[in-house]
Amino acid sequence: MERRLLFAIVLMVAILVVPSLFLKSSPRRPLARADSGATRAQPAAAEPEVAPPVAAPSLAAPARVALAEDTTTLTTAHAAYRFSSIGATLEQATLSAYRSFHRGDRGPVRLVRPDDRLLAHRLVVGNDTVRLDSVPFVIEQQGGTVRMSGRAGAVTEHVTYSTVAGNPYLLDVRGEVEGLDGRGALLLVGLGNGFANVEADSGDNYRRYAVAVRRSGPENYNFRSVDSGVVKEVPGPFDWVAVKSKYFIGALLSADSARPQFGGAVLVGGPRSARTATRMATWVTLPVGPEARFRYQLYVGPQEHRAVSPLGRQLDRASPYGWIFKPIVMPVATWITQAFVWMHENVGLAYGWVLVFFGVVVRLVLWPLNQRAMKSQVAMMAVQPILQDIQKRYKNDPQKLQQETMRTYREHHVNPFGGCLPLLLPMPILLALFFVFANTIELRGTPFLWLPDLSLRDPLLITPLVMGLSMFALSKLSQIGMPKNPQTQMMTYFMPVMMTVLFLNFASGLNMYYAVSNLVSLPQQWLINKARREEMARRQVAPRGASS
Repeated sequence: MERRLLFAIVLMVAILVVPSLFLKSSPRRPLARADSGATRAQPAAAEPEVAPPVAAPSLAAPARVALAEDTTTLTTAHAAYRFSSIGATLEQATLSAYRSFHRGDRGPVRLVRPDDRLLAHRLVVGNDTVRLDSVPFVIEQQGGTVRMSGRAGAVTEHVTYSTVAGNPYLLDVRGEVEGLDGRGALLLVGLGNGFANVEADSGDNYRRYAVAVRRSGPENYNFRSVDSGVVKEVPGPFDWVAVKSKYFIGALLSADSARPQFGGAVLVGGPRSARTATRMATWVTLPVGPEARFRYQLYVGPQEHRAVSPLGRQLDRASPYGWIFKPIVMPVATWITQAFVWMHENVGLAYGWVLVFFGVVVRLVLWPLNQRAMKSQVAMMAVQPILQDIQKRYKNDPQKLQQETMRTYREHHVNPFGGCLPLLLPMPILLALFFVFANTIELRGTPFLWLPDLSLRDPLLITPLVMGLSMFALSKLSQIGMPKNPQTQMMTYFMPVMMTVLFLNFASGLNMYYAVSNLVSLPQQWLINKARREEMARRQVAPRGASS
C-alpha cells in the first residue's frame, strides 16, 4: 500500500510539473559479530545459543509451568499490569483507555498473548544458565509496589516492580541476585513473542510487528526479516529495546539514558502465515556486576506522542516512516498530529470535523501562492513568441540560446518554475497525512458520519469516489483559458481514475481530507480563472487554441 502511495505521489508531481514546462522552451557495540555471520539455521529440537563473551544459555521461549500460580496486579490510571508468581513475569497488560477491535472483541486492549509472558529472567553464570522464569516466587505487595522473591538452586532473585508518577504506562524495575559471590553474571530479559492482535485489520497490524533498538538512533527489525528457526544476534550497547505492533509498544529502557546498559538482543524467528510473520522471540542481555544489582524501566502502552515523548531518548521514533522523505515527512506528520489533538481537545471538534477544517485552512493558506502561480503562468505565455523566435535564431548555438533565454526571463520578470511550487507545496502535507492516519493512535477507531473508523478504508467507498470526481472537476476547470495540450487533456481523465483506484484501500480520513481540499479548490479555481483572464488582457496574451 505504501509503495502504491509513493508511485501515486511521483505521478502527481510529474503531472503537476511537466505541463507547466511546456509553456516555456529552455535548454535543459558487541554481543556477537556482524549480522552477516550471526544468522544461522537451527535444528527444530535444538535451542539457540548466545555468542561469547559470556556463555551459551538456552533461549527457548518461556512456557507455562504446571506449578501452583498466584498473581498480583499493579493498577494505574489507564492500565493494569498483572504479574505471575511463576518466574515473576508480566502475565498481562490491560490498557483500559483503548478498545480491542479484533473479531468482535470490544473489551479493553490486552497486549500479552495468553500463551506468552514478558520479563522472563534467565541468569547466565559462568557456563550455567539459571532458569528463573520457571520457578515460583513469593509475592509481597504494598500500594504501587510489588516485591517478588524466588530461588533456583544456589541463586535467589529479588525483583521489585513499581509504578512511576506522571506516566501511567511506565514501571520501574529493580533487582538483586544472591549467590553470585561477587562473580557477576549476564541477565537475559524476555520481551515475549509479539503482542496479541487487537486490530480490525490484522494483516496490516502483523506487517508492523518489529523489534526496535536504539544505539546512536532508532533501528527496526521487522518480524519478517528473521526466518522461522533462525537466530539473529543484534550487538549493542542499547539505550532501549522494544517490541511493537502498529499502535502499541513494550520497551525496556536503561535506568540512565546517558549510559546504555543493554548489551545486545537476540531475535529468534517464529512461525509465520503465508504473507507475514506473527511471532518472534526477543531476548535482551543486561550485565549484572559484582554488586549483583540491576535496574531498568519498562514502558508498555500506546505509541502516543504525549505518553512516549516525555520519556525522550527518541522513543517516539521507534516507528519511523516516510521512506526517503523521512526528514520532511516525520516533522510535518508530528506537527499535524499535534494540531489535530489540540483542535479536538481545546476546540471540541470531532476528529472528522478537524479534518474538514484542516483541509479548508490549508487551501486558504495556499490561496496567495496559487494567485502568484497563475500570474507566473500568464507571464510565461506572454513571452512564448519571443522564446520561439530565439529558438529559431540560435538553434545551432546552445550556449547562446541559453543566454538569450535567461535574458528574456530577466527582462520580462518571468520565473519559469513559478507556476510549479504552489502546486507542489500540498504534497508533503498529503504524504504526511498518509502516515498520520497509518500510525496515529489518536485516530484509531474514531468514527465520523457513516465512517466507522477514520484510520481504515471507507466500507462504502464514498470518500475515494468523491475524491476522484472532485479531482476531475478541478482538473477540468483549471484548463479553461489555457492552451490546449494533448498530454494535459489525457491526464485530466487518467489521473482521477488512477488516484481513485489507488486510494480505494487507503484510510477513509485521508480520502476525506483530499476530497474536501478539492471541493474547496473549485471556487478558488473559478476566481483564479477570472483573474487569469484579466491578467492575460493586461499582458495582451491571446493563446491560440485555448479551451473554453
